[in-house]
Amino acid sequence: MTSAKVDTEKTPEGEGYERGLGSRQVQMIAIGGAIGVGLFLGAGANIAKAGPSLIFMYALAGVIIFFIMRALGELLLYRPVSGSFAEYSREFLGPFFGYFTGWTYWLMWVVTGMAELTAAAIYVNYWFPDIPQWVTALVFLVILFGVNLISVKLFGELEFWFSMVKVTALIGMIVIGLGVLTFGFSSAGDTAAVSNLWAFDGFFPKGVGSSLMTLQGVMFAYLAVELVGVTAGESEDPEKTLPKAINTLPWRIALFYVGALTIILCVVKWTEFGEGVSPFVAAFAKIGIPAGAGIVNFVVLTAALSSCNSGMYSTGRMLRNLADSGEAPKAFSKLSSTKTPAFGIFVSVLFMGIGVVLNYVVPEKAFGYVTSVATAAGIWTWLMILVSHVLYRRAVEAGRLPASSFPAPGGSKCSYVAIVFLLFVTGLIAYDADSRICLYVMAVWAAALGIGWAILKSRNPQITSRDEQEFQKVG
Repeated sequence: MTSAKVDTEKTPEGEGYERGLGSRQVQMIAIGGAIGVGLFLGAGANIAKAGPSLIFMYALAGVIIFFIMRALGELLLYRPVSGSFAEYSREFLGPFFGYFTGWTYWLMWVVTGMAELTAAAIYVNYWFPDIPQWVTALVFLVILFGVNLISVKLFGELEFWFSMVKVTALIGMIVIGLGVLTFGFSSAGDTAAVSNLWAFDGFFPKGVGSSLMTLQGVMFAYLAVELVGVTAGESEDPEKTLPKAINTLPWRIALFYVGALTIILCVVKWTEFGEGVSPFVAAFAKIGIPAGAGIVNFVVLTAALSSCNSGMYSTGRMLRNLADSGEAPKAFSKLSSTKTPAFGIFVSVLFMGIGVVLNYVVPEKAFGYVTSVATAAGIWTWLMILVSHVLYRRAVEAGRLPASSFPAPGGSKCSYVAIVFLLFVTGLIAYDADSRICLYVMAVWAAALGIGWAILKSRNPQITSRDEQEFQKVG
C-alpha cells in the first residue's frame, strides 16, 4: 500500500489534530516514557531475585528496546500518523492485525491506568491516611481527564513537568550516590563500594536462570517508551523531533536504568532489598537524607500520574484511528472544538474508573495481575512494530515503497533479533506460574476480538476488502 495513493486521508495533514507538541515536550515525553513505576518500585523485588545481575538484564532489554524504537522510527518517518503501530500493522499485515493491535494497545493503557490510578491514591495516603483511597483516585481521574480534554499543548506541558520530576530525582540519586562512593560521607559510606556488585555470592548470586526470570518485570518497566510513535500526528516537526527523541534513547537507558541501579547497588548491598521495598527509598534511608522516603514517595506518585496521563492521551488517539478504519464506533472519530478525541478519552476514563473500584475491593495480588496483562499487551504491540518493519524493508528493497529518511541500523536484521527476544520473554512468562495468568487473559481477549471481527465483517464486508489489492502489492 502506497502512502501517496491509498492513505492520503491518514497522513498527518488529514488527521485534523493540532500540532501542539514542540520539540521540548516530545523530548521529555520520550524521556519520561523510559522512566516509570516499574523502575521506582518493581526493581526492589527483581533485585531480590537476581541480585546485581539485574543491571545486565536492564541493559540487555534496553538494547532490544532501542532496536524496536529504531524500527518504529523508520516507519514513522516513512509515514507519520498518530495511529502509528496499529496503522502500520493494518498496512503491512492486513486489516485484522491493525484492528487487533489498536484494541490491544488500548487495553494495555486502560489496565495500566487502572493500576497506576489506584497506586497514586495509595501514595497520597502516605501523607493523608484519613482520606479514603477512592476519593483521591477519583480526584486524579477527573483532573487528568480535564487536562486531556482542554488541549494537546496542556497534556504535553503537564507530561513535561511530570517527566522533569522523575529525571531530576534520578540524576540527584546518581550524584549523591557517586558522592558517597567517592568521599564516603554519611553512614552509608562505611559499607559503600563497587565491590558490592560481586562480593555477595557473585554478580549472578542466584544463577542465570533466576536472573532471566526477571525479564518480564524489566520489560514492564520499559512500557510506554513507544508512546513517541503516538505523538507523530501532533508533533510540530516530526522529521526533526522524532529521530532526535529516538536516538537519545540509549543514553537515557544507560543513565536512568543501568546507571541508577549500578550506583544504588554499590551504595546498598543487594541482600537488603525485597519485594515491596523501593530501592530508591532504601538508598535514601541508608544515606540518611532527611525526608528521603517522602521525596521518593512524591516522585513515585508523579510517575504513576504521568503513566495515567499518557494512558488517557494514547487511548483516545487509538480509538479514533480504529473508528476511522471502521473498526470501532464512528463516534470515536469526532474531534472536539479543542481538536482532541474527547469521546474516546471519555470512554477510556470510564473503564479506568471501573478499575479503581475493582482495585479497591480485590486483593493486592490484582495489581500484579494487571501489570502482567499490560506487559503481554505491550509485547504484542512491540512484535507488530518489528514485523511491520521487516515487511516494510522488503517492500522498499523490491521498489514498491519509498525509503524512509530515518533507516534503522542493520536493516531488518536487528528487528529479527528483537522478535526472537520478545518470543523468549513470552516463553518465560508462560513458564512462571504467577505471571502466566496474563496469557490466559490475552487468550480470552483474542477470542473476544475474533468474535468482534466476525461481527464487523458480517455488517461491513468492505472492511476486509479495504486496501486488499494494495496490501497484496506490499506483501
